[in-house]
Amino acid sequence: MTESPEQQPAAAPGRISRLLARITPQPRPLPLWWPLPLCAVLGTACGVSYGVLKAPEYAATSYVVAVPAQNAEPGSALGYAQAYGRIATSDSTIAYASVAAGVPDTRTLRTHVQTETSPDSPMIAITGTSTKPSQAARIANAVADAVYLSSNHISKNTGVKLLVFSQAITPTEPASPSVPIGAAVGTCAGGLIGGLVLLVRPRRTHRTRRTAPASVPAPAQGQAQHHEHNNASSERELV
Repeated sequence: MTESPEQQPAAAPGRISRLLARITPQPRPLPLWWPLPLCAVLGTACGVSYGVLKAPEYAATSYVVAVPAQNAEPGSALGYAQAYGRIATSDSTIAYASVAAGVPDTRTLRTHVQTETSPDSPMIAITGTSTKPSQAARIANAVADAVYLSSNHISKNTGVKLLVFSQAITPTEPASPSVPIGAAVGTCAGGLIGGLVLLVRPRRTHRTRRTAPASVPAPAQGQAQHHEHNNASSERELV
C-alpha cells in the first residue's frame, strides 16, 4: 500500500533552511576603503551644486599710490600707505563712498570692499565685489576717490599725498569659481575627508579561536597504587 500525502512525514525545517541558504546569494562585506570613494562623490556633488546655484561674483581693483612731498622723507610714504589702507574701510570713508558706489547701506558696502597693501611698495589696492560687473568697478573707484580726498586734506601736515594710479574697469569674467573648479575642489576635499576617516576609525581585527582537544586526565599515583593493592588482595582470597 502506498502512503497518502497526508501520512508522509513533513520535511524537516532544518533542511529547508539549509537549502534556501545555498540558493540565496550571501551579501559580500564592504571593503575597508569604502569611505574614500563615498566622500569623494559627495564632495564632487557639493562642489557642482555650489558652482551651479551660487550667482557669479565679479571683482574690480583700483590702485592708489602714496607720494612724499619735496621736503618729506622717502620712507614716510610707505608708512602712510599702510595707514591709509587701514582707513579705506572706516565708517567715514565708506559713508562718503556709498553715494557714488550706488549702495546706500554702509554695512553692505563694507562687505564688498577689500584693501591690500604691500610692505615693499607704497601702493594700495582697493577691490570692489558685486554680482554685477559695472557695480564692482563703481564700488572700487568710489572708495579710492574717498581715500584720495580724505588724505589730501591733511597732506600739508603729513607731507604725503595720494594719487590715483589706476582706476578699476568693468570686469568681463567672474571671479567666483566655475562649475569645473568647484567640482575639482569638492572632489579633493571629499577625498581628504575620506582619508582622514580611514586613519581615525578603529581597524578590524580578525581573531581565530582554536579549540584545544579535550584531554583525559591521567589517574593519580595514589589511586593507581590503591587499585593494585585491591587486585593483589582479591587474588590472595581466590588462592
